[in-house]
Amino acid sequence: MNATDATPGAAVTAAELAGLAELLRQKRFAEALQAGEALLARVPSDRDTLLYVASSQRLLGRIPEALRTLEILRQHYPRFSRLYEERGHCYVQLRQAPQALEAFLAAVNINNALPASWNMLEGLYRILKQPGNTAMAAGHVATLRNLPPEVVTATGLFMDGDLDAAEARVRAYLLQHMEDVEAMRLLARIGMSRKVYDDAELLLSALLELAPDYRLARAEYAETLIELQKYPEAQRELERLVREDPANRLHYQGLQATACVGLGEHERAVKLYREVLQGTSADADVHLSIAHALKTLGRREEAIASYRKAAAARPGFGDAYWSLANLKTYRFTDEELARIRASLADASLARVDRYHLCFALGKALEDRADYTEAFRCYETGNALKRSESHYQPEIIETNTREQIEVCTAEFFARHPGCGAPDPDPIFIVGLPRSGSTLVEQILASHSMVEGTQELANVQQIVAKLRGRDPDLRHPRYPRVLTELGAEDFRRLGQHYLDATRVYRSGKPQFIDKMPNNFRHLGLIHQILPHARIIDARREPIACCFSNFKQLFAKGQEFTYSFEDIARYYRTYLELMRHWDRVLPGWVLRVQHEDVVDDLEGSVRRILDFCGLEYEPQCVEFHKTKRSVRTASSEQVRQPIFREGLEQWKHFDPWLGPLRDALGDALEHYCD
Repeated sequence: MNATDATPGAAVTAAELAGLAELLRQKRFAEALQAGEALLARVPSDRDTLLYVASSQRLLGRIPEALRTLEILRQHYPRFSRLYEERGHCYVQLRQAPQALEAFLAAVNINNALPASWNMLEGLYRILKQPGNTAMAAGHVATLRNLPPEVVTATGLFMDGDLDAAEARVRAYLLQHMEDVEAMRLLARIGMSRKVYDDAELLLSALLELAPDYRLARAEYAETLIELQKYPEAQRELERLVREDPANRLHYQGLQATACVGLGEHERAVKLYREVLQGTSADADVHLSIAHALKTLGRREEAIASYRKAAAARPGFGDAYWSLANLKTYRFTDEELARIRASLADASLARVDRYHLCFALGKALEDRADYTEAFRCYETGNALKRSESHYQPEIIETNTREQIEVCTAEFFARHPGCGAPDPDPIFIVGLPRSGSTLVEQILASHSMVEGTQELANVQQIVAKLRGRDPDLRHPRYPRVLTELGAEDFRRLGQHYLDATRVYRSGKPQFIDKMPNNFRHLGLIHQILPHARIIDARREPIACCFSNFKQLFAKGQEFTYSFEDIARYYRTYLELMRHWDRVLPGWVLRVQHEDVVDDLEGSVRRILDFCGLEYEPQCVEFHKTKRSVRTASSEQVRQPIFREGLEQWKHFDPWLGPLRDALGDALEHYCD
């Protein structure tokens, strides 16, 4: 059930919807219509009630009214397959075959688990004497008929976005049929939709043990491994698919290219994506992926051309315009700005495109010194993004308290010298937009240091320690650290070193620049006690507002409101002070403003901390040719300019709420 534009606090209950369904089942259509209209008076745009009302109207022979109700439904839920199926039934009653055909096709294009729509399509194609399409529809009818009805129903719910109902149905079915591969695959797809990739990985792995030739499931398994950043494992699955199923080679190559990006093999990724384009020349997403890889390689002009192709291939494609803005050095033309504004004026524009375009327009207007309108765009974009986020600041704050309570000086003293002894890793931690990419580029310019990327390996270790069903109020991690012994810590450290070897080319030291690792320095100390830790820190207003202006590809959900980002920054300061108390001297703090004011002095200090000899190319970091995958990729390919430190001051009139939320962090961020 979905409700919007309702009376505050009003909602249609599951019991009320069940009552409408029962009235229709009993063919009490007039009563169903009356009950449905009463519910709509309370919740005018409830999705399922609108559908039941339209069905009642059709079954009463009131077809024009049903079509009007369905149009209201379409305006609110344009991706709801059942509305198109119901529209098809209306046109069948009106004996308008072309319109019915169009409606049923729209339904199955959204949701291919609609037996009634496929049945109607088979009949319509037969009437229209289209034997090829008749056979195609009949094949779908047969496929659905051979599946358990519970799985078909759950699949239909899943395709329409009713994840809770779909999951409940398929789990209940699996309790009785534990090795039904279609049910297992559906539950895995639900897990992927919820971003619970560990569950999806386990389900698909078990499924492929039962059905090793199920290629669609194997492709989804590879996608899941990519989401888990298990790129070598994903590559192995995809190589098998390309060998065994060459007819679908281009689809698998798209996934292979994504895995190559994860492994830092951007040249190969571009080649693979371009091969995919040979069969899909107008695919906006492929053009976008090519552009991202070219940007990472520093091939700016080629990247711009590919971003523009992506924007041209799909009108209103917000990600293409935001990606241009996210180059930081790109300036939009008047024509491009007009297209952005026209797309934003379109009421049917998808939310994801809308907030991407808001951030893009904000950056464009900031570049033109229209700070009032730029801030409004940033504010709108953040509000839209925050509205779809499930971020809970309390979870981060609980984790911080737990870290402080568990990772005491006494805790560290109990296991001296544990962990893997290798001094290879250099961790750069802090907040995004704090100057961490600049520190990374300085170090990666050294002949003895490998620049990698933001590695997820520590987070993967944390996920395993946390367990499969974490209690957010009483989380297992970090308390579980007290249950581990010296051998456990050594094994985890070695696992980290082994897993990150794929990103290295043989240099003695390497960088792991995952900012959020500051939350796990206790774990890192226990598994890699000789690793170097650098805390990249930036003045709070500048750092927090820079995050507020940034739309991240994934993660960093704390950045989409002043309240959230300020709470996160304060928590960061609290935890870093704790690490300084219990592990004195282990972390080097690098203040971004100091690097800008005294580059050479800061470079010498960083290299000395890492046990590295001074090399002049580290000061000329902007000349270093390497892949850079963060939002600052273009900025670190230029010399330092001090003007960037105070860009936030253009927006000072609107930053009062951020100051209030930061509180004493404004004065004590250097403590």
